[in-house]
Amino acid sequence: MTKITLGISSCLLGNPVRYDGGHKLDHFLTDTLGNYVNWVPVCPEVECGLPVPREAMHLVGNPEDPRLVTIRSGVDHSARMKKWAKKKVAELEKENLCGFVFKSRSPSSGMRGVKIYTEAGMPNTTGSGIFAHAFMKHFPLLPVEDEGRMHDPGLRENFIERVFVYRRWREYIKEDGSLGGLVAFHSDHKYLLMAHSQKHYSVLRKMVAASKKMGKGELHANYIGILMEGLQHIATPKKSTNVLQHMAGYFKEQLTTEEKKELFEVITNYHDGLVPLIIPVTLLRHYVRIYKEDYLARQFYLNPHPLELMLRNHV
Repeated sequence: MTKITLGISSCLLGNPVRYDGGHKLDHFLTDTLGNYVNWVPVCPEVECGLPVPREAMHLVGNPEDPRLVTIRSGVDHSARMKKWAKKKVAELEKENLCGFVFKSRSPSSGMRGVKIYTEAGMPNTTGSGIFAHAFMKHFPLLPVEDEGRMHDPGLRENFIERVFVYRRWREYIKEDGSLGGLVAFHSDHKYLLMAHSQKHYSVLRKMVAASKKMGKGELHANYIGILMEGLQHIATPKKSTNVLQHMAGYFKEQLTTEEKKELFEVITNYHDGLVPLIIPVTLLRHYVRIYKEDYLARQFYLNPHPLELMLRNHV
C-alpha cells in the first residue's frame, strides 16, 4: 500500500526542536502509524528563524488575533510567525497532505485549547496556535488532530479513519472523477458514514441522486465538504450497533438459527460495552467471505484502515 502523507509537529518525531532543546517523541505515531505514513515535519519556531534553545512563549491579547510573546522578556514574534505561516501553508499545498498531527497546547501549533493570556499575565481563554490556525483556515477539509487527544482511543480511530477516507477521495478525483465513480464511492462508504451521521448520509444520498443538475466541480466540492463534516461526528456504540444490525440483515436467509443468535449476542455485547467493535466486525467479515456478499465486501466500514493498527480493538 502506498503510504499516506501527513504533516506533523516536528518534535513529535523525536526531533530536538522545542524551546528547551528537548522533544516530545510519540511512539504510536512513529512506530505504529508511521508504518503507513510519510511524515512531513514542521516546526514553526525553528523554521521562522528562532533558535534552539529559546525563551518560552505564550499567546497574549485578543482571542481572535492573539500575539506570540516571549514570557520573560516580552518580545513580540507575532509578525514574524504570521508571515512565515502564510508562506508555509502555501508550500504545503505541494505535499498533497491527507491530514496533520499537531503538538497539543503549543502557542504555534496547538489546534485547540491553547491558553491565551491577558496583558497582566493571567490566562483568560483558549484558542489555537498561530500556525495551526493558519493551516486549518487554509486546508479546511483536511483531518487534523493533536497528539494529546489521540491518546483517547475513540478520537484516535476517528482521526485515522478520516485520513484514509480523504486519501481514497483524492484517489477517486485523480483516477476517475466521473459521476459513476462518485456513485460507487458513495455506495462503498454508505455504512461508514451512517455510523458517524445518518443526517449527513441522507444529505449526500440526495445530492448524488440529483448530481446531474450540478456541475462536476461544484458537485465534488459540496460532496467532500459534507462528507468530511459528517465524519467528524464520533461513531458511538449506538450508531455502530444500528449499522451492524443492518449488515446482519443481509444474512437472514443464509444463517442458521444458532448462527443468528450468536451474531445477535455479539452485537448486543458490543452495544453494552462488553466487547470491542472488532469482535462483531470480524464475525460479519467472516460471513461476507463465506456467503460472497459482494455489496458488503465493498463496504469500507468493515475495513476502514489496516488491521495492524488495531484501532477497533479499543473502541
